[in-house]
Formats: sequence, C-alpha cells, structure tokens
Amino acid sequence: MFETIKPAAADPILGLNEAFNADLRDTKVNLGVGVYKDNDGKTPILDCVKQAETLLLDRELSKSYFGIEGHSVYAEQVQSLVFGSHHDVIQQKRAKLAQTPGGTGALKVAADFIHKHLPNATLWLSNPSWANHQQIFSNADVPIAQYRYYDKASQGLDFDGLLDDLKQAKVGDIVLLHACCHNPTGIDPTQEQWQDIATLVKDKQLIPLFDMAYQGFAKGLEEDAYAIRLFAEQLPELLVASSFSKNFGLYNERIGAFTLVAENEAAAQTAFSQVKLCIRTNYSNPPAHGGLIVSTVLADEHLTASWENELTAMRVRIQNMRVKLEALLTEKLPDRDFQFINQQHGMFSFSGLSPEQVNTLKVDSGIYIVGSGRINVAGITDSNIDYLTDAIANTY
Repeated sequence: MFETIKPAAADPILGLNEAFNADLRDTKVNLGVGVYKDNDGKTPILDCVKQAETLLLDRELSKSYFGIEGHSVYAEQVQSLVFGSHHDVIQQKRAKLAQTPGGTGALKVAADFIHKHLPNATLWLSNPSWANHQQIFSNADVPIAQYRYYDKASQGLDFDGLLDDLKQAKVGDIVLLHACCHNPTGIDPTQEQWQDIATLVKDKQLIPLFDMAYQGFAKGLEEDAYAIRLFAEQLPELLVASSFSKNFGLYNERIGAFTLVAENEAAAQTAFSQVKLCIRTNYSNPPAHGGLIVSTVLADEHLTASWENELTAMRVRIQNMRVKLEALLTEKLPDRDFQFINQQHGMFSFSGLSPEQVNTLKVDSGIYIVGSGRINVAGITDSNIDYLTDAIANTY
C-alpha cells in the first residue's frame, strides 16, 4: 500500500542545508539554517554547559522517567527567567510550566491544547512568520489567519497594518507573537508599540501565545522578556513557548518549555491537567539531559554568571557583524540604504534580496540563503564577509 503515498515537499530550510553540505566549493557560505556560529564558523558548546555536564555526570544516580511535566527545579528556574522571580504570576501561582522537547515541542503542545479546548479559536500569525508555525498548527487542525507585519517599502514594521488586522479577530482567538528577535525579519516592536498591542489584545479578549526562542539575543535577558512580562501584568491568560537551543547552544538536546498562565491558581491547575493529557498522548514525558543542564546552570550562581557572559559575547558578535555588513554594503552600493540591518535584532535579517538574487548567490557563489531573503547574520564571519558583500553587490 505504501507505493501509493506521494512524496512530501522538502523543508525549505533543511533542504537548503542539505544542498549546502553537497556543495564542494571551498568558498561556500551557509546563511540559511538558524544556528549560531562563532567567528571561526563553528557552533560551540558553551563552557557553562560543559561544566554543568561534568557535575551531572558525578551526581547522576538514575535514568528513570521524569514526570509528564518534567523536572520541578527546571520549571522553577525557567519561570524565573521568563517572568522574573518576583512577578505576580509566580507569587500567585498562576503559571504552570511543562518541560518540552525543544520550542517546537512546546508549540505542538500548544496546538493540541488549543485544538481540543478552544475549538472555536483562530490562530493569528504574523506575515511573515517562522515557516513551521503554519505547519504545526495546521496539522493540529487549528484555523489560521494572518496579520500584517513586514513593510517592504520601509523594510520595517507595518505597525498600523498589524493593529488593523488584529482588530478583525474575534473574542477567544489566539495571537502568536514573537517575544523578541522576530523570525524571519529581525524586526521587533518598541516598548510603546508592545503596550498598544497589549491594550488591543486585552480589549478584544484575545489570548496571546508568545514564541520565545531567542531570549538574550536581542538586547539582554531582562530586556527581551519585556513583552511577556508586560502582557502577564495586564491580561488574565497567556501561553508561552520557550526554547534553549540558541541561548544555551543546546540544539541537539531539544530542550524547551510550555507555560500556561491563568487568572488564578485553581484555573491554572485545572487547565494544566489538560495540558499534561496532551503531553501524555504525544511524547509521554520529556528527555532529561537538556533540562538538567539548564536547571544546573541556573541554580548555580557561578555557572549563571558564566552563561550570561557567554550569551553576551554571542549577542555582541552578531551585533558587530550587523555593523560590518551594513558598512560594507553601503560602501559597495552607495546608492542604497542599508540602515535597516542595524535596526533589526537577533540572528536574522530580512535582507530585501529577491528570490532571483538568492538563487544567483547560490548558483554563482555558493552562498545559501532562504528564498525569502532571510539571512542568518550569525553565519557571517570576518573571513567571509568581504566575499559575501561582493557577491551581493554583484546581484544588483
């Protein structure tokens, strides 16, 4: 019977990575997949992670299952990281957290929970958004609508369009918001704009679902949690999907978290019992190692300080590459404005390159970029930036 099955379309980002790996050119550059690279083009293991693993090896006594919701110390540490240890949602026990297999696992839990318990809700996604958002929620049979986000003319945020579209949402709809470092554009709302969005979401009685995959990569750990903490202060309910792939470099450990915030402790407990049922019928309980690394680092003052220093170094390196990229492109294409590159945040830049330019860069120069023109700035190094900017300039 299997011969009747039709092949699935290749994932645009993972497929691009496969093409890069097959390219034999020494000068090839991978700016597609969203993985941090250091200035040598390597994805390092953080020192704090290696230290935590050494401690775990010495202390570990069992490989027994975690509970459905994961490790309790992990939940406490991650809640403090997301909301701040003294936030009302923690003090009032309004937040419940489940350890998940990566941020994608958290989004899958959210999708299943929404499908089962909010069957009349439509999920509103930014246009554009991370490609897998559409697939995760569509596969869970959650209806999807879009709100405007990227203004091609200004290469910035279409804030008026965003507000106008979300005004069309109905009571009980879900709006997915990128907490920081919007993927794929790198464009984030200002604090004033976040306040306007929070007011609209509250007035329309929508439920915000925050995807926070890059905490610490925009401005800092505290600053990047601003929107979530603001909404938690002003709204009775929200959902959060967190990931530690980027800011801990734990890509293959698949460690994330799903957080549900309700109006009071009793409502949180009841709703979370249904979240646990979604998990039980999906992956049953989470893998241990990544969560133990994160909780070990966050529970140790010395390791936390080491992590924050390493995270700062990653963020600063990306920011420095943005400065150099803008300067070199401006030098080589003086009639064009590239200031938008430094106004974006995090690993990604919506470069404004057309699909035709992206294809030319791949074919002629072995430079691999997502078809939308999204560049992984973390893939740029001092050794490839001149080659990259020359190649881009030649496409205009």
